Amino acid sequence: MRLVDSLSDNLKWLRVSIIAFVLMADGAVVHAQPAKVVRIGFLRPNSAASTSNRMESLRAGLRDLGYVEGKNLVIESRWADGNYDRLPGLATELVGLKVDLILTSGTPGTRAARSATTTTPIIMVTSGDPVAVGLVNSLARPGGNITGSSNFAPELSAKRVELIKEAFPSTQRVGVIFNPDNSINDRNLAAMEQTSKALKLGLQKFGVRSADDFKNAYSLISKRRVDAVALPEDDFLSAASDQVVELVSKQRLPSIGRAEFAEAGGIIGYAVNFFDLYRRAAIFVDKIVKGANPGDLPVEQPRKFDFIVNLKAAKQIGSTIPPNVLARADKVIR
Repeated sequence: MRLVDSLSDNLKWLRVSIIAFVLMADGAVVHAQPAKVVRIGFLRPNSAASTSNRMESLRAGLRDLGYVEGKNLVIESRWADGNYDRLPGLATELVGLKVDLILTSGTPGTRAARSATTTTPIIMVTSGDPVAVGLVNSLARPGGNITGSSNFAPELSAKRVELIKEAFPSTQRVGVIFNPDNSINDRNLAAMEQTSKALKLGLQKFGVRSADDFKNAYSLISKRRVDAVALPEDDFLSAASDQVVELVSKQRLPSIGRAEFAEAGGIIGYAVNFFDLYRRAAIFVDKIVKGANPGDLPVEQPRKFDFIVNLKAAKQIGSTIPPNVLARADKVIR
């Protein structure tokens, strides 16, 4: 009897072990890495160093979905180093490599990619206003070979004018440093002008395309007696944060830009959380690799925003930040 019971117990254990093994194997299949090697092209208007941290967010998102460089993933990156005239050639180069899809950042990069191909899927990691500039038909149904995320560039740019006035109530004249080569700045500046009029502020515009242009902007800002500086949403200015910080610090001017601008020594940073956008770009990659049509994937809108106040930088120019502004900050640099 004991022998029968023992055999019965062993059979039960064997049956459970087999079921567990099957379930584990099934789970392994579900989470297995894609068998195909996926080749991604990445087109950026700036330097590799300027967005290295964001690229790590993209890689982390891809790893979560089973795409690992050196195994089943190749990322071909091309950087224009601030020279937008190079973008069309770099986009054509990526298409020639026969990548499975192209990731872009900013309106100029996306336009260059679209001019280079109407068939290779294009994912906008960031884009100012893709509908207004004609990159997609609509956010809900983009059509064509483009989808991705929009970062509300005109709205963000206008909000910065509002915030600089709230943080520094005595401001009467706001200087806007902008990149004339970025077509989205037509809408950025229009939105900033509208907000300035509503707040009864004067708006002074200073175009910069290169390091030398910052020297000229410094002189003009001083002559026009600007009270504060607000930056529109622009990748070129983001990469040049140190130069803008130097300009506004020497003139002891309150300033606002992206989050990294405040980190670099500007007073206020207000922007979309780009790390989140880069990580979410991996989801678009996965869907398209698995057969989705980019034109059928809705363009996403930002989910996370960063509001940073550099209190240390404010004190260095002899300015104070109102308590109600500080209370809303996600991060305060002291």
